[in-house]
Amino acid sequence: MLTTLNTSYTDTRAADLAWALGREPLPALATLDLELTGAKLQLRLLGASHQVLLDEERGRCSETVACIPGSSTPLPLGVAKRVGDWEYEFAARVEVLTPGSFAGRAQELLALVSDHPHGLAGVFPGSPHAFTALLAQQHEGQVHWRTWHAYPQDGQLVATRTRVGVRARVARPG
Repeated sequence: MLTTLNTSYTDTRAADLAWALGREPLPALATLDLELTGAKLQLRLLGASHQVLLDEERGRCSETVACIPGSSTPLPLGVAKRVGDWEYEFAARVEVLTPGSFAGRAQELLALVSDHPHGLAGVFPGSPHAFTALLAQQHEGQVHWRTWHAYPQDGQLVATRTRVGVRARVARPG
């Protein structure tokens, strides 16, 4: 699903993104509710980036990647945590592209996400290449999502990958 976000695009930078696990739902400009084999997932576009809410019989998990005033946790390159019965893995990278490469990559990503039944993309007014996009899937009992945050003024594209799955229980010999 592709939407135009009803908010002004502010000159944020990739370096202003922060990561948080376990935040309460923040006001969203657009949402997409998904059901993935027993897991309820809500993809949320915020004025300052994204939030994903996962609700399953084993518990809840929320991930926020956004420009959050006063946040002291910068965007990490990688995180691995146990959240209840889940294993949570997060990775992020920043791509720096030339203006021509950026425009092509932006069009490619927006087409991929907007045409996917588990995709949500929001374009900010004022620049067709200023967007946030999320794409979710389930694979082998684990929920995965990828996100892209575009900053055309700096030629920066922030890409994240998240995997949440049930923690493997090790059988102990008796």
